[in-house]
Amino acid sequence: MIDYRRIAKRLVISILLLTVVCFDQQIFAQDGKALFQQNCASCHAVHKDLTGPKLAGIEERVPDKKLLHDWIRNNQAVLKSGNKYFNDLYQQYNKAAMNLFPNLTDAEIDAILAYVKVQEANVPGAKGNPKTDQDAKATSSDNTLLFGILTLILAIIVFTLLQVNANLKRLSDEKEGVPAYEPVPFWRNKAYIALVAVILFVIGGYYTIQGAIGLGRSKDYQPEQPIYYSHKVHAGTNQINCLYCHGGAQEGRHANIPSLNTCMNCHMAITSYSGEDLYREDGTKVDGTAEIQKIYKHTGWDPDQQKYANEPKPVEWVKIHNLPDHVYFSHAQHVNAGRVACQTCHGEIQNMNEVYQFSDLSMGWCINCHRETKVKFTENKFYSIYEKFHNEIKNGTLDSVTVEKIGGTECQKCHY
Repeated sequence: MIDYRRIAKRLVISILLLTVVCFDQQIFAQDGKALFQQNCASCHAVHKDLTGPKLAGIEERVPDKKLLHDWIRNNQAVLKSGNKYFNDLYQQYNKAAMNLFPNLTDAEIDAILAYVKVQEANVPGAKGNPKTDQDAKATSSDNTLLFGILTLILAIIVFTLLQVNANLKRLSDEKEGVPAYEPVPFWRNKAYIALVAVILFVIGGYYTIQGAIGLGRSKDYQPEQPIYYSHKVHAGTNQINCLYCHGGAQEGRHANIPSLNTCMNCHMAITSYSGEDLYREDGTKVDGTAEIQKIYKHTGWDPDQQKYANEPKPVEWVKIHNLPDHVYFSHAQHVNAGRVACQTCHGEIQNMNEVYQFSDLSMGWCINCHRETKVKFTENKFYSIYEKFHNEIKNGTLDSVTVEKIGGTECQKCHY
């Protein structure tokens, strides 16, 4: 007689092992992406040079993994050691010093490198390009289907082997005269019921916690605006400085949405769009000239008469980035005093057509940034009150000062 209890037990254990392996790999990949975005994305991209070199092929260029780990943690020490590749790279990028990451573990660095290696296979392209997006989605879908099929095949193989093993055991028992017994059905076995309940409790608890942590966060939120505005065209192709439109970022708490008068500084003369084709996220093509006409409609400007001939009406822009009411955040403190690049929080804004929220803007994300970001004391009068840090760096007692050391993790700095 077939021992269903033994079969069910082994089947459950096998499925659990497969689930744990797949789950662990998924978390590892997610960790690599999160670590890349937190520590690397402000200066590096996978497929193109930014402030720093592109990361595609980094493990081929630097096959010594220990050396690569040392470079990421403390590049100054590697430069002093005389390594030719990194010294040439340092000269190539005008001696721009890379941030130090002494707190990253080997496992975290390996997770970042694994994420980069996965991204190397993806075709580089701008967000919003329908062909690139469709290819990326197809690749992701194909991989998911492949993993699902492999998991199903492995489960079938495991179940078959368990059944063969049970039959062989039954035949052996019959030959030896061992009496068979009637097993308790799986759905009535208290041990299995308790095991399933615990598994469901753990899985449900995990997703409940993740859902609770995600409440109020809007990472990747990308609304459609009343007037199509491409940051890629303005900040990327035409190299318009962020502070030209968002002047409040340097002097106040809020970056401010620029008034249409700022738009009209250029669009009184620029009445049509003749650049590369623009696409919305759903793949529909955008008529750039028609979007410029919307600006005229809202400002009341008559391009034929070259004057404001109609009643203006405001544009109801959709807010993308939003912090809780109990959080204090000053753009001036970060942009002016801290000299933080816009891309650190907002991603490669110069390559975005329709803007989306790049970072999750969580408390943990901000605290980690404060713990790792080095304070730029040089020619920065804002930090003159920290004279002792200047002296300690000068005499070699300290090699750098993070935001945390000047109160960047004190509760009252952000909460009031």
